[in-house]
Amino acid sequence: MEHSKPYFFVGIGGSGMMPLAMILAGQGATVAGSDRSLDKGALPAKFEYLRERGVALFPQDGSGITSADQIVVASAAVEDSVPDMVAAAEAGAQRLSRAELLASLFNAAPSRIGVAGTSGKSTVTGMIGWILECCGHHPTVMNGAVMKNFATPDAPFASALVGTGADFVTEVDESDGSIALYSPSVAVLNNVSHDHKSMEELRVLFGDFIGKAGKAIVNLDNAEAAALAMTLPADRVIGFAIDRDASLSARKLVEAPFGVTFELWEGDAFSGLEVRLGVPGLHNVSNALAAIGAARAIDVPLAMAAEAIESFSGLRRRFDLVGTANGVAVIDDFGHNPEKIAATLDTLHAFPGRLLVLFQPHGFGPLKVMRSELVAMFAEKLASDDLLVLPDPVYQGGTVTREVTSADIIADITATGAHAMHIPERDAAAAHIVAQAKPGDRIVIMGARDDTLSLLAQRMLDDLTS
Repeated sequence: MEHSKPYFFVGIGGSGMMPLAMILAGQGATVAGSDRSLDKGALPAKFEYLRERGVALFPQDGSGITSADQIVVASAAVEDSVPDMVAAAEAGAQRLSRAELLASLFNAAPSRIGVAGTSGKSTVTGMIGWILECCGHHPTVMNGAVMKNFATPDAPFASALVGTGADFVTEVDESDGSIALYSPSVAVLNNVSHDHKSMEELRVLFGDFIGKAGKAIVNLDNAEAAALAMTLPADRVIGFAIDRDASLSARKLVEAPFGVTFELWEGDAFSGLEVRLGVPGLHNVSNALAAIGAARAIDVPLAMAAEAIESFSGLRRRFDLVGTANGVAVIDDFGHNPEKIAATLDTLHAFPGRLLVLFQPHGFGPLKVMRSELVAMFAEKLASDDLLVLPDPVYQGGTVTREVTSADIIADITATGAHAMHIPERDAAAAHIVAQAKPGDRIVIMGARDDTLSLLAQRMLDDLTS
């Protein structure tokens, strides 16, 4: 794709912005940007990585936007009062949302695989990308997380892959409605559950999304997704499930602490393939079936897809084992909505050991929307000896309404009898958990929209050894 104008990313270090900037730079576009974290001196390795790839970085003071020829890319969360946005308006520069730009790149590709759903999008996107790369397709992949298989010492922030093939694989976001911008040839629907929007809105968005595709890969174990699949002609659907009939199914599962093995079935027949995943949990079995189904939809042989996925090593911050010290494991995880958190807790509870969970909510708005579901999930999923600690939500600046707080959530959870605490300062919350840890415990750091959580996880591991 040709890029005649330079791009300027406001918030270029964000998990959704950085890989998109890398794809554009890899396609030969001129890319520059700014970021609050850069101004604060946070995450220096990330910004040095961008500079090394020819991306010019500016303070977020409007100094980088000087021409009407620039295309200014910003998420919906960036307010018009931010100096860069003021400068863009004064210069008369074109403004695009991140989703608008990504959708334009995606829709221009000959083969378009879009991954949707409330949970598992990043993992399935990474799995599909790895399968296609192993099978010689050389895809372009846009992900919201670093894909370990593609990360190297020289490229540690591999959340994007710029390929030479026809396939473009990306996760697509329903939270802001931008999923409607994408026109997939293959649509993956992992699941549908309450997160940022009402169920009625989600049914429309996800239903329209899979309705556009020539093939829809749908999780039949999720009742809402299965109902949407029923609205499509049967020959356009590849359904997947665990332990029951579907186009693709997993049976005879054997779980391990950091992996799982299963038989792969097509319809009502065993394919003869036993798959050994290097990532744990039933949710990752579903993710693997989704990825294999997407590969099958573009004619990748089943045996090749199954073989490739066995070497998938996962994503950073997705059940990511940081290390073990004094008999305590520290795990960094992206869980931030009830379904994602529940999947991680279920995976951990399949094996012995107390859980010490630090969950940093990813905003006051999501706390308000998900309050009842979060409380019910933690009440059900926390074991009697587990400990949950919530600091205050991540705050990146701007105006926010603080109608529901971490203290409110903790009050609701403790009322159910679960062991939970509100410690407002994150560092104090982390220190409390480290002080409580004993051999055999698992510490889990959870949350989204804050890359410094990984640094916190490493510090907690280091503190366990001191």
